[in-house]
Amino acid sequence: MINAQNLAALQNLRQTLVQEHKSRYGCVNDLVVGLQLTHSGRFSRPNEKTRLEPKIVYHHPLVDKLFNLPEDYPVLTDNEIDELIGKFVLAARQAQEIGFDFIDIKHCHGYLGHEFLSAHTRSGPYGGSLENRTRFLCEIVNGIRRDCPGLIIGVRLSAFDYPPFRKDDQGIGKPLEWHDETGRYPFTFGSDPKDPLSIEFSQIYAFLDVLRSLEISLINITAACPYYNPHLTRPAYFPPTDGYSPPEDPLVGVARQLNVVAQLKTRYPEIAFVGSAYSYLQEWLPFVAHNVVRKGKVDFVGLGRMILSYPEFPDDVLSGRTLDRKRLCRTFSDCTTAPRSGLISGCYPLDEYYKELPEAEEVKQIKAEQRI
Repeated sequence: MINAQNLAALQNLRQTLVQEHKSRYGCVNDLVVGLQLTHSGRFSRPNEKTRLEPKIVYHHPLVDKLFNLPEDYPVLTDNEIDELIGKFVLAARQAQEIGFDFIDIKHCHGYLGHEFLSAHTRSGPYGGSLENRTRFLCEIVNGIRRDCPGLIIGVRLSAFDYPPFRKDDQGIGKPLEWHDETGRYPFTFGSDPKDPLSIEFSQIYAFLDVLRSLEISLINITAACPYYNPHLTRPAYFPPTDGYSPPEDPLVGVARQLNVVAQLKTRYPEIAFVGSAYSYLQEWLPFVAHNVVRKGKVDFVGLGRMILSYPEFPDDVLSGRTLDRKRLCRTFSDCTTAPRSGLISGCYPLDEYYKELPEAEEVKQIKAEQRI
């Protein structure tokens, strides 16, 4: 959290990062540092790391069942949402005050902002029409523009979202089926309600048009929800222990995201797009990244898991140094298994610091138990 109690610590964290960058490269004018603003929504764990205390925008029959939510579980009220908007704006102001260059308003991975986009069945000012489903974002942006002049605003978006997957008898992920009386799957964003396993670009375009009207020109594209679609969000050969074996070659998942971003870039050339899902490419990542950037299919290649095991990776690539293959992310998914079990996230298999932590043995035990 960012609040008055930890503001000084966050400021010190940023200053440490900037100082280290300057000592390594001799300058800081090439460095842009931001904070992501998010609310975990139905995946919130405010008190205990292993106990969900969801805050939901609407009832989703499949996801509710997966996470044991009763039919009468309370939905966030309009007043509660109004209060959250104010807290997002306050957090942005605090981030700006301690020197951060931008904030990213998270609308991905099944968290609160993302859930608004599929709130077709919610009544009132925050559900139903696209105008209502984007009201949460618009009010936050308007508040930030008012209170934080000059602060850059970005958005991280799950461009498409499929129905939840769960493992079959062979442990392979299969989509769960659900439809309303008209045969449609009404809980989707970026996919066709008549065929929810296919991408519908018209929905994505409509949302990006809203972002463009808000003069937001920095967007990171990702996909789906890693809690029930991990193979779509983070293509990997080794799933997290609460996941499933991928139903497709992970390269298909990488290509899907790269192609979606390329199509969006063609339609919105003025927007700076950050692509995702590159880590699975491993040794071949620099070559693919070079190709898609050179051909104008993306502006920035975003790295997540790779940086946990190999933080110098971008520098080694751009400097032409030989890659340290022993530190390349192999998508073992321990960085996901650990936090879902209440442990700190990190690369336990490859990073020397995490290898020596007592949590490393706990992760091994968790993985062994969940294989039984």
